Amino acid sequence: MAEKLATLSQENDISIIKLDDGKANAFSFEMLSQVNALLAQVQKDSGALVITGRDGLFSGGFDLKTLATGDMEKITMMVQLGYRLLLELYSFDRPIIAAVSGHAIALGLFVTCSADYRIAIDGQYVCQANEVRNNMDIPPQIMEILKARVNKNYFYPAVFHADTYSVQDSIAVGYIDEVVSAEKFMDRVMEKANELASLPHPFYANTKKSAQEDVREKIAAAIKKYEQLTGLNN
Repeated sequence: MAEKLATLSQENDISIIKLDDGKANAFSFEMLSQVNALLAQVQKDSGALVITGRDGLFSGGFDLKTLATGDMEKITMMVQLGYRLLLELYSFDRPIIAAVSGHAIALGLFVTCSADYRIAIDGQYVCQANEVRNNMDIPPQIMEILKARVNKNYFYPAVFHADTYSVQDSIAVGYIDEVVSAEKFMDRVMEKANELASLPHPFYANTKKSAQEDVREKIAAAIKKYEQLTGLNN
């Protein structure tokens, strides 16, 4: 039996996906597959969705062990699942609350930015888009989400220079909406989730789609191009 890296629970009409691999909460192919499978079980016409990580770590990004193998087939499949997850989250019909339980790095941060509301736990935790400092590009399908979220006054240092920000400073950057003490963290997350869950369907979904249409199309086109270049659509 495959190890459970992500779990789905339910509190009334709030769905909660928790990421926990016991380590870096890395988005491996296995974790991404599990998260996508769980998302398919979440109601899309009512309620709200919370995505959180383990204590002290929301996610450290793509699985570095897979990247280090040099196995392009495995890497490509993992990366493509990550891109697909971002589009699914960004365009999800119901409100998503990212409960940022610790550090949010790289893909972990991009998942955060794909949510409708982002609440971080207070502490010595950071948010960083570290790709450039790690000799990697930020592809268009991720850049579009960052352009929609990051305050333009911080865009160069946050995205081009890969600066690191505390969760408190991440509010000004546009990564986080609010920071809450550890004692009140999940209570506040659930309070916000219940508030947003009351927004009626399909009016929330329609309004979100209308506002995001151009960005969604650009992300989908970039994903399709990646599939063509890598042969994933063959």
